[in-house]
Amino acid sequence: MQNISGFGLSANIVASNSFPNGFPLTEFADDVDPLDSPDLELADTAYGLNGNMVVWSRPQGLEIVFAVIPNSEGDLNLQALVEANRVGYKKRGARDVINIAMTYPSGEQVTMASGVVVTGPFTKRIASAGRFKTNTYRFRFEEVSRSGAAQQA
Repeated sequence: MQNISGFGLSANIVASNSFPNGFPLTEFADDVDPLDSPDLELADTAYGLNGNMVVWSRPQGLEIVFAVIPNSEGDLNLQALVEANRVGYKKRGARDVINIAMTYPSGEQVTMASGVVVTGPFTKRIASAGRFKTNTYRFRFEEVSRSGAAQQA
């Protein structure tokens, strides 16, 4: 029997300048997928004049998205991370290099390294149901490594 429960997922986020000691993330959302990652585009193709297909490999950033409970400790830390890395008029961003270590309920550990925060909200948002909207934070990395229980993929 395969147990596919995600209950118990945790992450530790380290940002080189803003959070050098890191912070835990466990307060995942109930109304948006708590952890998401888009499919990688590994190759591209084109066709010559006579229909000959040519292919080439394409490097891609390794992307993950966390959705967290609004105003939770994890959300407040992620908001601070976004603000620290935002650039603007008379504001230089922190230029954090981000590493995230995730532990799945199976014991598998996934570590993403040499990353950046790509998107995050700049203010609180309210849904039509009257509750705060879930905040999502997108990260992109150069490297990923896996160890532990589910390594056999």
